[in-house]
Amino acid sequence: MSQAIEQPRFTCALGSCQSVVAIKKGVPILHSGPGCGGQISRIIGQGEGYAGGSTAPCTNAEEQDVVFGGEKKLRSVIENSFKVIDGDLYVVLTGCTAAITGDDVAAVTTEFQDEDKPIVYVEEGGFKSNNYASHERLVNAIIDQYVDKFYESDEKIPGLVNVFASIPYQDPYWNGNLEGIKKLLTDIGLKVNILFGGESGGVEEWKTIPNAEFNIVIGPWVGVKIAKHLKVKYKQPFVQFPYLPIGAIETSRFLRTVASAAELDTEKVEEYIRKEEEKYYEHIEKMASFMLEFRYGIPRRVYSIADSSYALGFSKFLLNELGIIPGTQYIVDDIPEKYQDLVREQFENISELDKKRDIEVVFDPDAGNNQLKLEEDAKKYEDKRILILGSAWDKNLASKLNADLLIISPPVQYRLIMNCAYVGYQGGLRAIEDIYDIVLSTYR
Repeated sequence: MSQAIEQPRFTCALGSCQSVVAIKKGVPILHSGPGCGGQISRIIGQGEGYAGGSTAPCTNAEEQDVVFGGEKKLRSVIENSFKVIDGDLYVVLTGCTAAITGDDVAAVTTEFQDEDKPIVYVEEGGFKSNNYASHERLVNAIIDQYVDKFYESDEKIPGLVNVFASIPYQDPYWNGNLEGIKKLLTDIGLKVNILFGGESGGVEEWKTIPNAEFNIVIGPWVGVKIAKHLKVKYKQPFVQFPYLPIGAIETSRFLRTVASAAELDTEKVEEYIRKEEEKYYEHIEKMASFMLEFRYGIPRRVYSIADSSYALGFSKFLLNELGIIPGTQYIVDDIPEKYQDLVREQFENISELDKKRDIEVVFDPDAGNNQLKLEEDAKKYEDKRILILGSAWDKNLASKLNADLLIISPPVQYRLIMNCAYVGYQGGLRAIEDIYDIVLSTYR
């Protein structure tokens, strides 16, 4: 039996249209009802990008399309999209209406593929899943229907890797995070296909996916299906780092993990890590006296209402580098059960110095229900300042508990995000700045 949830921090499967927008000159073509694209953009996006939100081509399915089918209208929208929008890749995505009526989207799209048009299709149906899962299906569809056309040999480019990390727009800091990941990997000697955002080479970069030596998945589950698909399709192994690396400790761990998989020169990698850590801790040392004097003014416990990768990454960073103890972690990305044990295991081993740290983890996409639980649990620590890692929907809760709120999950609303990143050494410093900024802003 289906169950309604309050305050979902993700969208329906059609939300993968935002991933298309994140590809340079990528154009989503929505075979859906009117308003779907704009609604998705309002939930998980700031701005419409090149061809997203209300500017995305759409069939605007109506009642007559349910009765008579919408294939003719879809064909017309595709034809006109090629005429009026200068895109490098067009992706047809189906909404609930097309899934219910059974329109043969594959047949319509194949007509244009046979004309050598750069177009692919993903038959979703918004109600079938969420945009975490549909993001993986989108990437695999582009690989199978477009990238594979340019696949000529098994020859690999030395040092080239494909990275599957932050989901565009679902991660509010996706662009900055992906740029940060690419810089880290490039700095240790790798060539990087980051695929989305400003640091990507667009569709030309996508065409080189089969030539990578191996793939990197950052996160506990999203991206694993893509990596497994590529392992079978192009014989590429993959390495997984199960959370966003934030701050010096985890970023250095991430780089050593990748360097080992890539068989890079250990001495050169360690020298890079040494220099980056030195710069990182120089900034910490400069502010050490202030941070020591102000230690009772910062939050003592942190609660997350966020996706698994962020909850893990921030919890490890805040505990091991700032001494903020994780309270209950509410994981809201509807993570499949088969991946939940990995998340629990990471929380059980969150600190190498404190093996007995017991952190409660709740897997529940119902953020409204999680707010009630968090409020009840926080009453036990009324004498301590707390930090909530959540979304704009948690602003009232934070005010009620006199807590500090760092927005890391959509919807954002109260913060403009352009190129901010929390990943890496620089991301850790940015996180410290933002947390202290929030705390200091409460003093008058």
